[in-house]
Amino acid sequence: MLYTVMKRVVAPTARLLWRPKVEGLENIPATGPVILAPNHLSFIDSIVIPMVVPRRVSFLAKAEYFEGTGVKGALSRYFFGSLGHVPVRRGIGRAARASLDTAAGILASGGAFAIYPEGTRSLDGNLHRGRTGVARMALESGAPVIPVGLIGTDKVQPVDAKLPRIRPVTIRFGTPLDFSRYAGMHESLPVLRSVTDEIVYRILDLSGQDYVDRYQAGAGDAAA
Repeated sequence: MLYTVMKRVVAPTARLLWRPKVEGLENIPATGPVILAPNHLSFIDSIVIPMVVPRRVSFLAKAEYFEGTGVKGALSRYFFGSLGHVPVRRGIGRAARASLDTAAGILASGGAFAIYPEGTRSLDGNLHRGRTGVARMALESGAPVIPVGLIGTDKVQPVDAKLPRIRPVTIRFGTPLDFSRYAGMHESLPVLRSVTDEIVYRILDLSGQDYVDRYQAGAGDAAA
């Protein structure tokens, strides 16, 4: 119900206001498991993608967004739940593995899941070295990966801005990447690094950013 309201009411209104330019939407399969791998410039990224993709797209979001109290907490749960976001706690080790298990379950059921290879927002506007979680997810699930280039979302809602602004936005969906040739090799670190780099370089082609061969500082998540 919440998702239907978001798609039929909120999403069309947002598209009317921001008039995003969307390219390559036909590259996203209508059914079956698929991984979307975007660059990450703004908090708004996790809202823009579900609003332009016809099918439901799940992200990992901070558990705090689902645990607030009062009217504000209820609105937060409503908003992120209607977008298809999945609550997860920040952390490493077991928490990180739990995040991947959650994503695996969504993909195993034929869903669409989005993950930021950089791990957290870029604070300098550059595209940073990708973390290998996206590669492990792709190899374990066998799902194709759609690289996504987001342009202008950092102008809509910069890091220090509480409310979004009206600025032009472009979302480019690339052609699917098939990594079936690496089936069964999800424990190989060189393979994981190679797959991750291939995904990031395709994002680079779509976003037009400059590339920095180091990790973005900070431990982020899908809604960081």
